[in-house]
Amino acid sequence: MSERRQPERPILLVDDEPAWTHALSLNLERLAGYNHFVTCTQSSKVMGLLERQEFSLILLDLTMSPPTGEELLPKVREVAPGTPVIMVSGISQIETVVTCMRLGAFDYFVKSQEAGRLVNSIHQALQQRELESLQRSLQERFFKPRVDHPEAFYTMPGQSAVMQQVFSYLEAVAPSHQPVMISGESGTGKELAARAIHALSRPEGPWVAVNVAGLDDHVFADTLFGHIPGAFTGADKPRKGMIEAASGGTLFLDEIGDLSLASQVKLLRLLQEGEYHPLGADSPKRSSARIVVATNVDLADAQRQGGFRKDLYYRLKAHHVQLPSLRERKDDLPLLLETFLEQAAAELGKTCPTPPDELIGLLRTYAFPGNIRELQGMIYEAVSLHQRGKLSLDPFYRAMGLDPDAPMTQVAVASVSPVTFGERLPGLEEVGELLVVEAMRRAEGNQSRAARLLGISRQGLGKRLKKLAD
Repeated sequence: MSERRQPERPILLVDDEPAWTHALSLNLERLAGYNHFVTCTQSSKVMGLLERQEFSLILLDLTMSPPTGEELLPKVREVAPGTPVIMVSGISQIETVVTCMRLGAFDYFVKSQEAGRLVNSIHQALQQRELESLQRSLQERFFKPRVDHPEAFYTMPGQSAVMQQVFSYLEAVAPSHQPVMISGESGTGKELAARAIHALSRPEGPWVAVNVAGLDDHVFADTLFGHIPGAFTGADKPRKGMIEAASGGTLFLDEIGDLSLASQVKLLRLLQEGEYHPLGADSPKRSSARIVVATNVDLADAQRQGGFRKDLYYRLKAHHVQLPSLRERKDDLPLLLETFLEQAAAELGKTCPTPPDELIGLLRTYAFPGNIRELQGMIYEAVSLHQRGKLSLDPFYRAMGLDPDAPMTQVAVASVSPVTFGERLPGLEEVGELLVVEAMRRAEGNQSRAARLLGISRQGLGKRLKKLAD
């Protein structure tokens, strides 16, 4: 696999000294991992390049043959206003610096200065451009949520408004190089969301997943960073860490909320510096992996309680998405049912069974503490036991801990939050009417199912409905 280009769009180096631009490109790759450049030694060709190609950043020499860098700067800013320009010169004159900054330069670098200062300036310019682009995208999607690449979410069936917002947000942050934190209850699909980010941003790169729960500090460091021979007793051969294995791709760290405080320090350094030390190594290595983490722990509360570092929390929270529980997206139940029935039938080599009309109503009344994973397990169990005719409801009743012959009120009692009242307490007659209306809504107008929900006969429900209509 070819090395991933950094940054994605090239950096344009404009200078009439080829030896200096060559040395600069080598230094930038060595110090910061940047390896994607276009070099221009004739200032007269700059505008033509800008018309044909988009660049991440422009390093523009000040004192070239006409047109000079100072003369080019306003023209460059007019043609490519979103592209930061860093002026480069062999001389340092305060008047020239002020003039260039007024003309729109992002920074001014003197060639005699340390290369590390230029690296920091480039990094800040690229980061600012990325944040500005992300802000525009999020603003557009906030007012009009859209999903441009639905194929990236084929493993996460969802048509509800809340899931469309999740998909839209993931699309918006996917091009960013910042970490992404995915929160949600167990079974909501956090790893699937991480894979979608990978598919949207680095599909050609490797996908590496590590569950960090239960790893002590030494095992965590060895797993992520690797080691050199002799790093510790038994380390006879070098080992490549997961960060190196994920180079140019995505490193997914699951259960990040269970990471020890000692290991959190090591992860923080990786995120801050973009580099790490294999165990036993004196020289650091640079990382080009995108970091995505997931947790079912409330990290905000964990850092308040001292169980999670505040600085790491805010580093990871650069982009944060909270996946909804299945209770919050029950409008997706019909689509999920259809999808999992087809998947289970195909996997088990069976004809896809027809679900009974009552099944959706039954599923709507259940709390699903295990979320999507629990629903999928229910459906796979039901399909595996299916013989002929319509799909039986019995496996679903058993999974919910219910008696198939009992009225459906058991489900409502087990999964519906307690009723809350306002300042005015309704009368018994009014409460009865509200219960009937709610039962009919949950049963989607089916009187037989509504009667079972209420624990009364269909005839009794019919009388109440007639009374309501009158």
